[in-house]
Amino acid sequence: MKAKRAKIRPEDVNANLAQKKGPVSKFLAHHYRHFNAAALMDAAKAYETHLDKGGQMLVTLAGAMSTAELGLSLAEMIRRGKVHAIVCTGANLEEDIFNLVAHDYYERVPGYRDLTAADEQALLDRHMNRVTDTCIPEMEAMRRIEKAVLEEWVAADQRGERYFPHEFMYKILRSGKLEKFYQIDPRNSWMLAACEKNLPITVPGWEDATLGNMYAAAVMRGDVKNVHTVRTGIEYMTTLAAWYTKTAKTLRGGHGSIGFFQIGGGIAGDFPICVVPMLHQDLQRPEIPLWGYFCQVSDSTTSYGSYSGAVPNEKITWGKLGADTPKFIIESDATIVAPLIFAWLLGQ
Repeated sequence: MKAKRAKIRPEDVNANLAQKKGPVSKFLAHHYRHFNAAALMDAAKAYETHLDKGGQMLVTLAGAMSTAELGLSLAEMIRRGKVHAIVCTGANLEEDIFNLVAHDYYERVPGYRDLTAADEQALLDRHMNRVTDTCIPEMEAMRRIEKAVLEEWVAADQRGERYFPHEFMYKILRSGKLEKFYQIDPRNSWMLAACEKNLPITVPGWEDATLGNMYAAAVMRGDVKNVHTVRTGIEYMTTLAAWYTKTAKTLRGGHGSIGFFQIGGGIAGDFPICVVPMLHQDLQRPEIPLWGYFCQVSDSTTSYGSYSGAVPNEKITWGKLGADTPKFIIESDATIVAPLIFAWLLGQ
């Protein structure tokens, strides 16, 4: 059979979609035609289509995306109503605020691959905690936030009140007690944007974060009497399930109204995506729609039982996605990919 000449070329479709967008989107439409670049374009367009149909998007953040300053683009996505819920690690929850109050004390280490054990010890001696090429200053960032949030933990404990980790962060942001320490434009903090929207946030495994360790120490010292003053991961799951049950609808075309945009893997991705099979299989609520869109941005490859590198179709067998759910995987660095997809969605 002879090859057929295409009547409509993908690059022409993309150029047409980018006509009313800005220069970054036009660049993507022209240059991003194959392989991971094409997957990026396909995922961005499908994200936009999902929202245009009346859908919502849950975004998950693994790794150290806050220290990578994803807030530069994610905050505007939140303000513009293109992100409707976030699931993140405890590190991402706190590190956006660390950056907010101590940005000018951070240090970049461009040659981090060449550091010796002695070099690393020297950073420790200066209380500079390294995340790849970036050092977080312990005293200006971590201890400053510890002081503010410890006051909230103790006050809630004494009143017999209990809150989730992100709710305590919202409390200190809304109190204004940190404003005098701000060292970046507040519009570039995704946590401030989420706080202003009162965005639903879920933080599975918060206990292994820096503030989780500090909270454990506060309990051991007796500053906090009730270990459950900070609410638990199971409560996060039940709260997320209640939100999903209330929010999820069936869109025209039959897909669920809540999409899933996953940055990285691990618990930030696996915890929330399990909400749907839990509702279907454990609570026997088959009428609740599946996730209506799925995209994972990760540099993990498929091998040896890895969740982070699993292809989206594997999730069909677990009842997380449907056979016809729009699915995308972009095997690349999320610090490069996510801002570009967000730029397309923001029309930049």
